[in-house]
Amino acid sequence: MASTVKAELLDKLWQRMSERGDFPMLSQALRTTVSAMSDDDLDFTALVQVVLSDFGLTQKVLRLANSAMYMAFGGNITTVTRALMVLGMDAVGHLVVGLKLVDHFHASAPRRIDAKLELNRTLLSGAVARQITENTDLRSAEEAVVCTLMRQIGKLLVAFYLESEWDQLRRKAAAENITDSHACAVLLGVSFEEIGIEAADRWRLPETIRSGMQVSDPLAPPDETKPRHVRWLQAVTNYSTEVADALTAQNMADASRETLLVDIANRYSVALNTDAETLAAMSLALANEESGDGVMREIVELRANADAIARAGITAEARIGAGLEDLRSLPSKNALGPVLALASEAVLAGLGFSRTVVFVRQANDEFQARLGLGPNVEKMLPALRFDAAFQPDVFHLAISNPVGIFIENAHDPRIDARLPRWFKNAFGDAQAFVLLPVKAKDSTVALVYGDWTLQPQVRKITPPEMSALNELTRELSRFFSNADWKEVELL
Repeated sequence: MASTVKAELLDKLWQRMSERGDFPMLSQALRTTVSAMSDDDLDFTALVQVVLSDFGLTQKVLRLANSAMYMAFGGNITTVTRALMVLGMDAVGHLVVGLKLVDHFHASAPRRIDAKLELNRTLLSGAVARQITENTDLRSAEEAVVCTLMRQIGKLLVAFYLESEWDQLRRKAAAENITDSHACAVLLGVSFEEIGIEAADRWRLPETIRSGMQVSDPLAPPDETKPRHVRWLQAVTNYSTEVADALTAQNMADASRETLLVDIANRYSVALNTDAETLAAMSLALANEESGDGVMREIVELRANADAIARAGITAEARIGAGLEDLRSLPSKNALGPVLALASEAVLAGLGFSRTVVFVRQANDEFQARLGLGPNVEKMLPALRFDAAFQPDVFHLAISNPVGIFIENAHDPRIDARLPRWFKNAFGDAQAFVLLPVKAKDSTVALVYGDWTLQPQVRKITPPEMSALNELTRELSRFFSNADWKEVELL
């Protein structure tokens, strides 16, 4: 049973990532990079193409190849192929993997401060790894950075792509005073680490990376069955993660933070073959970086913003408004699937709904459920459909209405008489729900549904909140301008 829950959650996560559109491109770039690194014939072409496809990456590789460390190779290196010869395939490959991961999450970063904080915590752990490996050969150093980034990848994927689940596990962690990782395992049936390992498997990362990113205890007797290099990678990964967590821990006095950093340095000194004083000094230097332009400064600023928002209280209207801004930032020709997913999540998270469903009008004038969020909704989608031809029920009232309608008591006899049989069969547990029509070209092209299934959750939707919901669906209409959208496979 547990394995089934885990498999379903991972499949849902990967589907959600694919819906966003940009993730498959990242996956392909990573697989191509790893394949090129493991090519016995050392054919540089595939890796050269990956680097050249990204201008910023090209410049970083060339700058590194022309740095003082590699001047003995002649300097003035102007081609990626030559840079690969100088730096080595593995070194550049690991550099590409690390930069691609970071750039992807930077580019797709939502406006939610908590997700941005997680990204910055990950970047900070990478900075720690890079700092303590600066005197190591480039290949090993970049490999250690990738292991450290991959250690955080499970948490990032949940924060960025499973927003509703992320909010739930964060609330559970706060209420029960447990770690986010523990809350994830209890609530979702899969740990952050397991999600990260799954990502490494799907991206076909080398076994060394998959082993190096795993949890290890620096004080436990060395596992002689593991290669020494893997044990060192695990030490770098775990040390960097613990330091980043200590540096970003909230409500910790400076003296307590310094004591914690010294303790971490003492525990990892032997495993990293570095004296504890040096390790502690490097960590403390990062802690004092907030006055500069580095990652720590951005973390401090983000946390200040988060604290201000927490004090003011995040309103449903503000959450929906953030989703609206995300929609406005997308071009009208954006793929419809990711757009509907974004809008659906904004409605779900904004009002704390149990589930949401998006119905899309098809060429045969039938409204079909094409996307759903919430427990077990995806299994129900094939049965959720209704004809556009008039029927005396609330769904047909909604598609003929210019704005959304809210049903505060779905079990009121007068409302119950206006609920279609297919709805009662699928959503008989709905206590209250909202129906939001999406208009385009003088007709309703889609309908967004959201409900509460538990009576204590039910409350009135305020006029400002309904206004924000209507504005969100009005923004959705421009993505239906393509004449062929009825025939498009959305997901």
